[in-house]
Amino acid sequence: MSSDTDLRNISDTARWVAIYRAIESERPDALFRDPHARRLAGERGERIRAAMEFANRNAWSFVARTVLFDRFVTESIANGVDMIVNLAAGLDTRPYRMALPPALQWIEVDLPELLAYKSDLLARETPQCLLERVPLDLANAAARRDLFDRLNARARKAMIVTEGLIVYLEAAEAASLAEDLARTPAFDRWALDMVSPKLLRMMQGSAGMKSLQDAGAPLKFAPGEGPAFFERHGWSPVEVCSLLHTAARLKRLSWKMQLIALLPDTKGRQPTAPWGGVCMSSRHHPA
Repeated sequence: MSSDTDLRNISDTARWVAIYRAIESERPDALFRDPHARRLAGERGERIRAAMEFANRNAWSFVARTVLFDRFVTESIANGVDMIVNLAAGLDTRPYRMALPPALQWIEVDLPELLAYKSDLLARETPQCLLERVPLDLANAAARRDLFDRLNARARKAMIVTEGLIVYLEAAEAASLAEDLARTPAFDRWALDMVSPKLLRMMQGSAGMKSLQDAGAPLKFAPGEGPAFFERHGWSPVEVCSLLHTAARLKRLSWKMQLIALLPDTKGRQPTAPWGGVCMSSRHHPA
C-alpha cells in the first residue's frame, strides 16, 4: 500500500517540483513569482516534498533551473521565436506568469490526465499568449513525430523546452527524441537540463529519491560527455549553465555550498564530478 507521501507515477513529480516554485515565490526577495504553484501542487505535493531529503537539501537547484529556463525563454523570444513547445510541461505556468507577446504560440505537451488536472485548476486564469495543450505520451515516437510535423507547419522559428524530462530517459530514448526534434526545420533552439553520472548516482542513492524508482520513474540519463552527447544527434550546445554556480550568483546557497561553488564549472564534461545544469542548444543546419 502506498501512502500520501509516496510518488505513484511520473506525473506526481510535477506536484513535488511545483512546491519548490511556491516556496521561492513566497520569499520577499523572490527571483520569480508563480502564484499558481502551491494550488497546483496541493497538499499531496507538500507531503511528497517532505519525504525528499536530498532534494530538500538542494532546493536551490530547482530555483536556479527555473531562473535559467525563464531567461532562455525570454532571450529566444527576443531573437524571433514565435512558438514555444514545452514537452512534458507538467504543472509549469510560464504562459500565465511571464510577460509574453500576445501572439506567441505556446504548446504544452504531456500525459492526458495531468493536462486535464492542470486545465481544470487554471480554468479561470488567463494566459498571456496563445496557449494550446496537447495530450500525448511522448514515448509514442510515431505520434510525437506527427505532432512535430504539424507544429513545423505553423511556426517560423520555435524553441523546445524539456525541463525535468531528459533525466528519466534511456540514452537511446534521449537520442531518438533529439533526432526527431532535429529533423523538424522550424525547431531552432532546445533548452534542456542534464546531470553528470556522479550526481545521478548520488541522487539514486538518496533515501527519498528511491521512491522515484518505486513509482516507475527511475532517474536514468547522465552521459559522461555532458551536453556534447547531443552533438551527434543534431544539436550543438550554445550556452551551458551550472545550477550550482547559478544558485551562487543568485544567493541561494548555504555557506558550505558557496565554498563548493568556488570550484571551476566542469560544464558537465567530467563524469566523476557531481554536476547539474541547463543547456541551450542550436539545431544543426544543413551545409
